[in-house]
Amino acid sequence: MAQASREQSTGTDMGRGRLFLRKTLSDLAIMAVIGVFLAVIGPFGSIDQPLAVRLISWLAFAFAGYAIYSPMGFFVDRAHRALDLPIAPLWFVGVLIATVPMAALVYIVQFMPDWPPMPPLEEALTTYSYVFVIGGAVTLLFNVLGARSREEPPKPKDRIEEVVVGGSAEVRSATSEASRAENPLLDQLSPELGSDVIALEMEDHYVRVHTPLGSELVLMRLRDAMVHVAHIEGRQVHRSWWVARLAVEDVKREGRNVRLVLETGIEAPVARAQVSELKAASWI
Repeated sequence: MAQASREQSTGTDMGRGRLFLRKTLSDLAIMAVIGVFLAVIGPFGSIDQPLAVRLISWLAFAFAGYAIYSPMGFFVDRAHRALDLPIAPLWFVGVLIATVPMAALVYIVQFMPDWPPMPPLEEALTTYSYVFVIGGAVTLLFNVLGARSREEPPKPKDRIEEVVVGGSAEVRSATSEASRAENPLLDQLSPELGSDVIALEMEDHYVRVHTPLGSELVLMRLRDAMVHVAHIEGRQVHRSWWVARLAVEDVKREGRNVRLVLETGIEAPVARAQVSELKAASWI
C-alpha cells in the first residue's frame, strides 16, 4: 500500500512537472511574440533606435518581465483562496508591486555598464508609469482576457439525456466510458484515477481534479472544468472549489468558517456568502 502511494505521488509530481514545463514554454513563446511586437512599433521613444537594438532590448525586457511578474500569480492565487477576495484587485496590487523592480531594471539598463545615478522623482515616476502600462497590459492579456483559454467544449447535457433514455446500468456504464473519451477534463486524467469526480480545486492556473482514488493537476480554468462535470450534481462552494454533493460526508465549523469534509478526507472551504444557500439546499 505504501509503495503504491509513493508511486502515485511520484506520478503526480511528474505530471505536475510536465504541466509546469508546458505552461512555461507556452508563456515564453507568447512573451517572445509580445517582445517582437513592441520592438516593431517602438513605443516610448524606442522607435529612434535601430531595429536590431530594439529587438534585443524588448525581447530581453519581455523575458525579464515574465520572470518578475509571473511569480506574483502564486501570491495572488493564495490570497484569493485564503481571503476569498476578487482576483482582479489582487492582480492590480500585484502589478503595482512587481513594477517596482521591473522599472528599476529598465532604468539601470540605460546606463550600463556604468552604475546609474539616483533618478529625480519625476523621471522615476515616468519610468514607473511606462513599465506599469506595459506590465499591466500583458497581465491583462494573460489573466483577464484569457490568453490561454481553450475552445469551448460541447455541453455534457446531451450525453446525460441519452443515459436517462437508456435506463439500464449497462447503458449508463457504456455511456460513462464513451463520455470520458469525449470529455477534455477526464481525458487528461490518468486512467487509474477513474472518472468519478468528487471535487475540483483551483491551483494557480490549473485545476486539481479529486476522485475517490486520488487527485491530479489539469491545465484548465476552474470555470471551464465545471462545464465538464455538469452531469454531476454539485456546485461551486468557494471561488476555488467545486464539490459533488454525494461526496460530502461531514461539515466542520470553526467560528464563522465552514468546511465540507469529503469522502476521501479532503476539506473544501465554503465561502461565507454560500453558507445560507447551502443550508437552504440541505447541504449542511
